Amino acid sequence: VIFSVGFGMQQLGFKLLNTITWFKPNASPNLSCRYFTHSTELVIWAAPHPSTRLQHTFNYAQMKAENGGKQMRDLWQMTSPRKSEKELGGHPTQKPLSLLIRILAASTKEGDRVLDPFNGSGTTGVAAMRLGRHYTGVDIDPGYLATTRKRLDASPDLKSV
Repeated sequence: VIFSVGFGMQQLGFKLLNTITWFKPNASPNLSCRYFTHSTELVIWAAPHPSTRLQHTFNYAQMKAENGGKQMRDLWQMTSPRKSEKELGGHPTQKPLSLLIRILAASTKEGDRVLDPFNGSGTTGVAAMRLGRHYTGVDIDPGYLATTRKRLDASPDLKSV
């Protein structure tokens, strides 16, 4: 539950900066018919506690330019991953590449290290490397790590850093 994650992060000393709501216009239906269909997911944007020497990155001008010269809002509408993003292997909770590219473009600089402790099919890795970031992915399932390797090897547009 995302709220428990946010609370845990605060207990560890993180400062919650924003939440971003990803709206999925093509969300999968709820097959049990006992709940509302999940058409959104929340992203927590957090930074180390302000008393640390580490500060957060926000590429404001880039996000404003991407949004037609207007401030980027915290509601992002993007479809779920396309079939082409899953052709080398997918994951049940896979995110669209466009979402991870925007998240990393907004909050990291070229050459930064990106850690994904729930690697899945490696979408974060593909996004990070396209943007010239270093990437470390961790997953309990070796099959998903193999999928990530296939996706990274098959992506000719990745920047080597």
